[in-house]
Amino acid sequence: MIISLIPLLALHGCKKLEEFTQFHMEYQETVTIPSTVGINMPFDVWTPDITTNSESEFENHDTRKDKIEEIILEKLRLEVISPSDNDFRFLNDIYVYIDADGLDEKLMAWKENIPDNVGKVLELNCTDDNIEAYIKKDVINFRVKTVTDRVITQDHEIQLDAEFFVDARLLG
Repeated sequence: MIISLIPLLALHGCKKLEEFTQFHMEYQETVTIPSTVGINMPFDVWTPDITTNSESEFENHDTRKDKIEEIILEKLRLEVISPSDNDFRFLNDIYVYIDADGLDEKLMAWKENIPDNVGKVLELNCTDDNIEAYIKKDVINFRVKTVTDRVITQDHEIQLDAEFFVDARLLG
């Protein structure tokens, strides 16, 4: 009977170890979508350089950059900050790309055919691509490509809240 419990205990031990090597990192940035004169015209907005602080984040979780195996964007949430009385009904489509020095730009998240009743908060669909090479860099940028289906007469300040799942090797 005890012998049959050994695989179960080993499996439970592995699951416990995974908890120590898996964690979340969060980034927050603000972009401004400028007022437009036309509709159905795609336009791009870039974030300023974002310092990743990945080294210190990894250290806080008792790991190092060379131990990271995978980083995946789990959630990208957008919120209209100003004008405070507006929402995302002006958007038809939105795409968010990540960029870092020496790496090709990569699509991270998107939402298409956004309904008029969307409100002030928008959750995007996220890829399940491993973007650890980007987050390991000291500086990253996001490019936000939008297509509007209404004219907006005021700049819109949008807060981006990104949550990344990180998986690191414990040994070796």
